[in-house]
This record gives sequence, C-alpha cells and structure tokens, in this order.
Amino acid sequence: MGMIMAVSFTRYGRLYYLDPGDLSPKVGDKVLVPTDAGPEVAECVWAPQWVSEDVEGLPVCAGIATDEHLGRDESNRKHRADARSVSKRLIKRHELPMKVVGVDYVDSDNVYTVYFSAPHRVDFRALVRDLARNLRARVELRQIGPRDEARLQGGIGPCGRDLCCATFLKDFEPVSVRMAKDQDLPVNPLRIAGACGRLMCCLKYEHPLYVKAHSTMPRMGVPVDTPEGAGIVVGRNVPSDTVVVRLNDGGRRCACPSASVCSPRKQHDSMYGSAEDDNA
Repeated sequence: MGMIMAVSFTRYGRLYYLDPGDLSPKVGDKVLVPTDAGPEVAECVWAPQWVSEDVEGLPVCAGIATDEHLGRDESNRKHRADARSVSKRLIKRHELPMKVVGVDYVDSDNVYTVYFSAPHRVDFRALVRDLARNLRARVELRQIGPRDEARLQGGIGPCGRDLCCATFLKDFEPVSVRMAKDQDLPVNPLRIAGACGRLMCCLKYEHPLYVKAHSTMPRMGVPVDTPEGAGIVVGRNVPSDTVVVRLNDGGRRCACPSASVCSPRKQHDSMYGSAEDDNA
C-alpha cells in the first residue's frame, strides 16, 4: 500500500500521479511538481489517499506553490502565448504549410519549443532564425503526428467525453481495423475514427472481451435450441451476453442469454471438450 495524489497542469488536462510525501493538499490547491526544468505549478485534482497497489517510484510532490511560484507560472504562460502568436505570424509570412499545436518555455534556459504539424517535412531553418530574433531566445521546432496533435489540443470525442489521450492515456497502443470487425462495428472511417483522424484508441478497451466471447458464444447461422424453441442464430450481443435467434416456428426473433442456448454438439465439444475427454 502507499499514498498517491493526482495533479493536472491544465484544467481537465492529463493527470499525473505523485507521492504526496508529508504534504496533505486539498483538491484545487496549487502544488509543485518536479520536472527536468525544475518545479512546475500544477493543480491538485485528487487529494492524497491510500491505495492497495504498489506505487513506489512515483515523483514526490515538491511542496505547496507560493505567490512567487504562481507569479513565475503566470509569466511563463504569457511567454508561451506571445510565442504562439509570433510563430503563427511568421509562419504565414514564410508561407510554410505548418500549424502550431503547442509551445513550451523554460525560463531558466530561455528556450522556447514550438510543436507543429505539417503534411510533410518542412524546411524551417529561416523560420527558426526569425523566431529567435523576435523572441530574443533560443527556439526549437518539433514536428508531431496527428495523435500527439489531438493530445496537445484536447477536445471532445464522439462519446461526449474529453479525449482519452488528453486526460489519462500515457502511451498510444496500436489499434487495427480487425478490432472494429471483431466488435461488429461498421468499418466506416467516419464511425471508428477519433479526433486525430486515426482509429479510436477505445477500440482496444473491450477487444479482449469480444475475442473471448466469440470463442464461446454460438456462431452466426448455426441451428440452436432455445427455451422458446429451435431456431437460427442471427445476432450476438456481447455486452449483455445474449444471442438473437430467429425461431423456426413463424420466423419470430428472440434474445436469449447465451447460457440458455444449446449449440450443436460438435461446436460444444470443440469449445468445452467432449464427455469422453472429461471421463478419460
């Protein structure tokens, strides 16, 4: 067991977990998070509490933010906003096919990092020189992909909730069209694509459940016996663990729990083993 708390650098942004140490901040308090560039201000969104999991190795909260820290944080925000505005203006002047996605600023080193997206590789050497001259600081430009662009910008997914990548996902796991097919979803880019234009990350969440269910539930088109009579399987609902059967008597459809549907003996034996195997 151990103590853990969660903070966010932006409202409704991605969560970062810390070891509170000897501190007991409340929700809404401004705390300091250790980073490579020194302590940064973040908001406590989950007060310290005990958890049963092993949470060793988490960064330790560096303290409660003072007025000096809050002033520095506000100044850095202004620097980032100014750099974003200057970057957009100079990109337009240089006529480059770039879109500014985010800006970082390290005041101790006076370094700006501008993240941008572009349809292809861009020669931005002249742009960097102009940016450095206008901002009077060292400037680094980094091109990012569509998924990272969605993570930095944030937004609302088709489910009506904040994007997973912008709130709690730490890494992007590979997602394939096969996962959508296994979940009986329409293979339509407009239906299974996220805000980034790539396949939705949430297709991965329930995929193992569907793979397991399809290996045990009666297959489509096979004859089965149900409490309401014999019929043919015409549909399966994995979340509710039910099977839709078209009855031979009149063609009526009924939804039955998978446990109450008897599939053919050959399919049953291939799933669970035959009686002879159990008695062997």
